[in-house]
Amino acid sequence: MALEKIEEPNDIKKLEESELPVLAEEIRDFLIQRIAEHGGHLASNLGVVELTMALHLCFQLPKDRIIWDVGHQSYTHKLLTGRRDGFETLRKYKGMSGFPKRKESQCDSFDTGHSSTSISAGLGYASAREITGEDYQVVSVIGDGALTGGMAWEALNNASLLKTNFIIVLNDNKMSISENVGGLSSHLGNLRTTDAYQDLKTGVTNSLNKIPVYGERMVERIRRTKSGIKQLFIQGMLFENMGITYLGPVDGHDIGAMVRVFQDASNVNGAVLVHVITQKGRGYLPAERHPARFHGTEPFEIETGLPLKRRTTANYTDIFSTVMRKLGERDQKVTAITAAMEDGTGLKRFHNMFPERFFDVGIAEGHAVTFAAGLAAAGLKPVFAVYSSFLQRAYDQMLHDVCIQDLPVTFAIDRAGLVGSDGETHQGIFDLSYLSSIPNMSIMAPKNKWELSDMVKFAVDFGHPIAIRYPRGEAYAGLKEHREKIAYGKSETIYAGSQIALLAAGSMVKIAEEVFENLKEEGYGATLVNVRFVQPMDQELLEQLPGNHRLLVTMEENVLSGGFGEHVARYYENHRLGDLEKGWEDEPRILNISIPDEYVEHGNVDVLRKELGIDSESVTERIVTVMKEMEHKSIPK
Repeated sequence: MALEKIEEPNDIKKLEESELPVLAEEIRDFLIQRIAEHGGHLASNLGVVELTMALHLCFQLPKDRIIWDVGHQSYTHKLLTGRRDGFETLRKYKGMSGFPKRKESQCDSFDTGHSSTSISAGLGYASAREITGEDYQVVSVIGDGALTGGMAWEALNNASLLKTNFIIVLNDNKMSISENVGGLSSHLGNLRTTDAYQDLKTGVTNSLNKIPVYGERMVERIRRTKSGIKQLFIQGMLFENMGITYLGPVDGHDIGAMVRVFQDASNVNGAVLVHVITQKGRGYLPAERHPARFHGTEPFEIETGLPLKRRTTANYTDIFSTVMRKLGERDQKVTAITAAMEDGTGLKRFHNMFPERFFDVGIAEGHAVTFAAGLAAAGLKPVFAVYSSFLQRAYDQMLHDVCIQDLPVTFAIDRAGLVGSDGETHQGIFDLSYLSSIPNMSIMAPKNKWELSDMVKFAVDFGHPIAIRYPRGEAYAGLKEHREKIAYGKSETIYAGSQIALLAAGSMVKIAEEVFENLKEEGYGATLVNVRFVQPMDQELLEQLPGNHRLLVTMEENVLSGGFGEHVARYYENHRLGDLEKGWEDEPRILNISIPDEYVEHGNVDVLRKELGIDSESVTERIVTVMKEMEHKSIPK
C-alpha cells in the first residue's frame, strides 16, 4: 500500500509516479473511514487530496512553509507528514487537532482556524525570509470562500509590492474549468514564467526607463496595451492589475498539471497566484452531493452518509430558526444576515421564505455588522446570526457603527461557550467579556429553548443594540414551568432559599439546577437565579441577596476576565457588600465559577467542563469546601 510508505515528511517523493493515483485513492478511503468513526471535516479534505500531494511533491518540508487558510482541509497534509497514527485521537481531548498546530509538527507553519488569514501570514514569512537571508519558499493556500474576507484583499494589496517569490494557491471548489480558456491561460502562464521572458521583460523596461521624458510614458503605454490584450484571454486580470502574476486555472485533481504549474510559479519574482479548481467532497458521493452537510460532520454510516446518532430533539439553532421564520411572517421589517453560515446559523428557512430580506455577505463579519447598522439606521430590524468566535472579528464595527449610534441591531450569537472538537479557535468563551465592555450593548442568555424563543422576540422589538448568546447542541427542555415574562435588566428567581445564592447565566442554569439539588443533599439551602441579563445586571436583586445569603456563586461559560462574575464582584466591592477573595466579616463571600483565563483545546464538551471545573460535581465540591471554610472560621451572619 502506498499510504503505508508515508512515515515522515517528504516520503511522497520516494514513490513511483504510477503509485500517486493509488495513494490518492488510499488517502480518500482512509479519511472516509476515520471521519465516519470519529467525525470531523470531510468534504473540504476530500477536495484537496491531489492538491496537497502536488504541494508536497514540489516543496521540501519543514524547510518550505505551507500555510493553510482556515486549516480544516489539512488532514491530507497531516497524513503526508507522518501523522497517520494520530487520527485515532483526531479532535479528542489531548489528541490530534483538526487544524494545523505548530506545537504538533514543524510542518505546520501557522496555527489557523478562522478564514482569510493565510495570505497575511505567508507574506509575513516571505518578508522575514528577506530580512534574515534564509532560503525557503512560502505557499499560502486560500479557498474561494475565504477570499471574500476583507483581510485577504488587504494582504493581496500588500503582497503586490513583494519583489521575491511568494506563491498563493487559490483553491476554487465552486467553478468549473473552461478548457479553452484554461489551456490558453496555461500557455500564456508558461510563457510569462520562463527565464527568457522574465529577463526580456526586465531588460526592456530598464532600457526604456533610461530614455529622458519619454521612457516612462512608453513603458506605461506598453503596459496598458499588453494588459488590454491579456484582458481578452486571461481570467486573472483582476490579480494581474494588482501586480500579482496569475497562473491557471488548473485542474486541482491532476497532480502532474499542478506540479508543473507550481514549478512555474516558483520562478516568478514577486507574488504569484495559482488558480486551482477542485471539487468539494470528491470521491465520496454523499459528500459530493451535499458538501455543506459534510463540511463538519458527526460520525456517520459510510454506505448512506447518514449520522450514526439520529437527532431526536431540537438544538438551539433549530429553535432560533423556527422563531426567525415566525418573526419574518409577522413583521416585514425583520431582516436576517449571515456571514457564509446560512445552514450553520439556522437561517436557511428564513432565506427560503423571505429571500428579499435575507443577506449572505460572505466571510466578512466586520462588513456584516456595519451593513446591519445601515439597515437599522434606515428603519429595519436586522438580526445578524453568527458564531461567537467569528463575531470577535467585528468588535470595532459593533462599538463604532452600532453602539455609538445606539442602533437596533440584534446579534444572535450561536456556539457561545464551549463548542468542543474544533478547539481553541472556535471556543466561544470570550463573548461576554468583549460585549460587556461596549456601552449601549445589552446581553441576554437563555436558560432553555423556550427562553431563547422569548428572547429573540424581545430583542427584535427592543429598539437598541442587543445580543443573545446561546450554546451549541441540544436545547435544554427543563424548567419549562418557569417562564416569567422578560423584563429588561431583570433576573428570574427560580428557587428562593437562603445561605447560598447561585447566579447562573445561560447554559450554566442547567448545571446550577444540578448543583442546587446536590447542595440540598449536603444539607445546604440555596437560591437559584437565572441571570437572563448579563448586561445590564439586576442591581436590585444584587442588593437584596446579601440579606440572607453567606455565599454568592456566579456561574458562566466564559473566561473570568471581563466576564459576568468579575462584574458582579466589582459591583459588590464598589458598594462594600462583599470581596472577591475572602469576604468581609459581615458580608457574603463571592465565588466565581468560570472558565480559566486560558485557551481551551479541543475535546468533548462534557470532558472539557470537568477538566475546567465547571461541571456540576466540581462546582458542588468547590461550594461545599468554601462553606466549610467559612463555618470553620465562624463568620457570623
